[in-house]
Amino acid sequence: MTDKIIVAGFGGQGIITLGEIMAFIGMRAGKNVTHFPSYGAEMRGGTANCSVIISDEEIFSPVFSSPWTAIVMNQPSFARFGSRISANGRLLVDSSHITGISARPDVKVHSAAVTEEANRLGNVRVANVVMLGFWVRIAGWFTREMTRDAVAEFFAKKKKALVDLNVAALEKGWSLA
Repeated sequence: MTDKIIVAGFGGQGIITLGEIMAFIGMRAGKNVTHFPSYGAEMRGGTANCSVIISDEEIFSPVFSSPWTAIVMNQPSFARFGSRISANGRLLVDSSHITGISARPDVKVHSAAVTEEANRLGNVRVANVVMLGFWVRIAGWFTREMTRDAVAEFFAKKKKALVDLNVAALEKGWSLA
């Protein structure tokens, strides 16, 4: 099984970090993974996206034109990547920033107000991890426990004080699915 994923939004939304965490979870689960970031003109406020591939098979290139999954966190990213999804693919959107969601009939749309939920947790910067929990449950690649452990390990390496908040954000995303 292989999933080619595009993650996109504004710089500052943690788009690249979301892709890194997805790849990290995949590595911990023994999958083959790639993470390929792309930045816009500005880091915070500009556009950012990354490509992630998670596969049971060998990955020959980190580049693809049609993702099977698109995770979009803002309207410009929806406009740019929403139409590129492969037939029978899935689109995950942050309805806090995206209105008028319409997709092809062969694309399954999953919508959640992840930024609003991050605000309720007290820190808008964890919207990416709320989206991670949302994606994990929908995609079915990893268990809740495996993902929780990976998120705790990932943030413990960066800043231990952020572990509890990000685990709570992950759980909130899981519950939204």
